Amino acid sequence: MSVVINCDMGESFSIYQCADDEGIMPFIAVANAACGFHAGDPLVMKQTVALAKKHNVKVGAHPAFPDLQGFGRREMKMGREEIAAMIMYQVGALKAFLDAEGMPLNHIKPHGALYVAASRDANVAHAVADAVEAFDVPVMGMPNTLHEKIYQERGLKFLAEYYTDLQYNDDGSLILTRVHEAVDPQIAAANCIRVIKEGVAPSASGKLIPMRADCICVHSDTPGAVELARVVRQELAPYLAAA
Repeated sequence: MSVVINCDMGESFSIYQCADDEGIMPFIAVANAACGFHAGDPLVMKQTVALAKKHNVKVGAHPAFPDLQGFGRREMKMGREEIAAMIMYQVGALKAFLDAEGMPLNHIKPHGALYVAASRDANVAHAVADAVEAFDVPVMGMPNTLHEKIYQERGLKFLAEYYTDLQYNDDGSLILTRVHEAVDPQIAAANCIRVIKEGVAPSASGKLIPMRADCICVHSDTPGAVELARVVRQELAPYLAAA
């Protein structure tokens, strides 16, 4: 099994800086770029795409609920058509910057509360699928959830994702926090290797839960994210897909 390392980034806004995207970029293969609704702005999006191109990193869209104050980590109740239109609006904005740099849109990955809602709410998952179909690209999500079930039923290319810096419940659902905490890079890397080799990962309680991964995610706003990405890339070198 081979995997790619991806990172949620481009999450600065106006004069407010979030994370060290330039420091992380050499250690990843794929960037999930914020599209302005939870973080990022037009200039940040432009700069993120240019930085990714410089490092030969593929770029996908990271659309979210319109929640700048809550960083997209608060769920909103919206109808299927509204969610799909909201996603298409954000992806279209990012695609304009990609087109300007001669880069393709690599994938779509919902952010934060939108991502989690789609993992357990069929209406939200179908809304995501409606938007993804318009761009004909893969969609990232959590295995063993409605992400995998509905996206694949809809004929979309599904990329299973495992998080290095978040914890999971015993049922395999993600524990979403407003602020990420630092993790031990060596332990995080060891957990990633276990997912790749054994198909299991530890939950927050220590229980081993089924898990698989096409991509391994590092959050740029996790404290120590650059070192985390460096160690994970180093330890996963034998399992990384060719660029």
